[in-house]
Amino acid sequence: MSATASLPSAEPAVPKNVRWVLLGVMLAMLLSMLDNMVVSTAMPTIVGDLGGLEHISWVVTAYTLVTAVTTPVWGKLGDLVGRKSTYLAAIAVFVVGSALCGAAQSMGELIAFRIVQGIGAGGIGAGAFALIGVLVPPRERGKYQGMTASVMAIGTIGGPLLGGFVTGHWDWRWAFYINLPLGLVALVWLALMLHTPSRHIKAKIDWLGISLLTIAITAVVLAATWAGSTYAWGSWRILALGAVAVIGLALFVRVEQRVDEPLLPLSVFTNHRNYPLAMAMLLVAGVVMFGGGLYLPLFQQTAQGASATNSGLLMLPMMIPVVIVSTLAGKVMSATGKYKIFPVVGTAFLTVGLGLLATMDTGTSRLLTGLYMVLVGIGLGFTLQMASTIAQNSVALRDMGAAMSSVNLFRTLGGSLGVAVFGSLFTRATQSHLPGTDAGASAAQKLPVGVEDAYLDAVSVGTSHIFLTGAILCALAFLAALFVIEVPLKAAGAPAPADTTRNTAVGTAT
Repeated sequence: MSATASLPSAEPAVPKNVRWVLLGVMLAMLLSMLDNMVVSTAMPTIVGDLGGLEHISWVVTAYTLVTAVTTPVWGKLGDLVGRKSTYLAAIAVFVVGSALCGAAQSMGELIAFRIVQGIGAGGIGAGAFALIGVLVPPRERGKYQGMTASVMAIGTIGGPLLGGFVTGHWDWRWAFYINLPLGLVALVWLALMLHTPSRHIKAKIDWLGISLLTIAITAVVLAATWAGSTYAWGSWRILALGAVAVIGLALFVRVEQRVDEPLLPLSVFTNHRNYPLAMAMLLVAGVVMFGGGLYLPLFQQTAQGASATNSGLLMLPMMIPVVIVSTLAGKVMSATGKYKIFPVVGTAFLTVGLGLLATMDTGTSRLLTGLYMVLVGIGLGFTLQMASTIAQNSVALRDMGAAMSSVNLFRTLGGSLGVAVFGSLFTRATQSHLPGTDAGASAAQKLPVGVEDAYLDAVSVGTSHIFLTGAILCALAFLAALFVIEVPLKAAGAPAPADTTRNTAVGTAT
């Protein structure tokens, strides 16, 4: 087709102090990433103090659910009223929620306050990527990819280590109180250094769209959390949640096509095919990050005898390549303007790395496992940030908040679905090889001597099924990467390139 459409006509110039500004943005982003992992490590101590073991899953579920639900709402608010004010508000809500969680006197109070904290986390996740999209044009963004990759690595590795230190040396309440000084530093830092255009667009809030998307996301997250653990995948409850999600999503799409100011403009998915392709790659990356982060340490601790106290360090062979490769790829992208090759190579590395992890058994050495993890880390380094850049380069500046909230939403949903599906696969595999034994056990030494070897074999089979499924998903992401069109990256102050795949205008810069 002829190229008649264009993205925003110009991008803002890169601020001179952009690295210092982004440091404040990344600090807030690190807060929300660290929190869930720190709290997960501290949960046994929390339950011992507050009780309420039967409600323990809701401490995590409530936070994850509210984060996912509020992410697109925060993104749209940033588009309408200004990104700085909404981001500062999100950090403030997160800090208040953290203080309340630390003061909780019962499990019910803790769950309620985690909801407040989750509301703030949704805004931090949505606002961080939108601010990066506004402050740094895609052509220059590769220079700063290392910062984002480093934050993700620190969050993944440092969360369990920090959680273990806090619960081992301080009271569990410091798992929440530690957010207060860091959050206040981020607030003051960004209030002084972050400068974005304020906007007050008069528009009706899409309450119906918000309600329908909330219902759909809630159903998806609850189904992902409960399926295979609390209820069977084929139970009427999970099937009903699936039906609610499908119906809610269908009605949401219908409403978004009709309202003047939609919560999530469907044009970001239809005006350029790179955007939905990027979302597919981010969904798979979320599955790999969350699933690998959960089951790789489990295999190493159980089948290879690694220490549980060093669970965060076990991820170093995967996370260090993420930082190095992402940084190098970003510099090459900024210098050449080329980027398609990176997600193609990245998804190929992911497919091969996960395929090799699927071959592991009780005789696989830690060194060989580490080498396989390096391949996965290289794949994530090439894929994760590049997919975000492709998405940002495909939308109008006017819709950056809503579009980037989708980036965070897809990554979150990918993680939730990945953990749920992988958990079900693991449980079925282990139970089929070791009937009558708790597949969730992580210490084989607690089992009778005659059962220990069978349990280790069952764990190996379960993790093998998980990584084989991940390899298949990454192969599909590889196909998606092949269909990406290499649209020239927008540079500061430069006109955006035309979309050669459609003839619908994407939008106008504001």
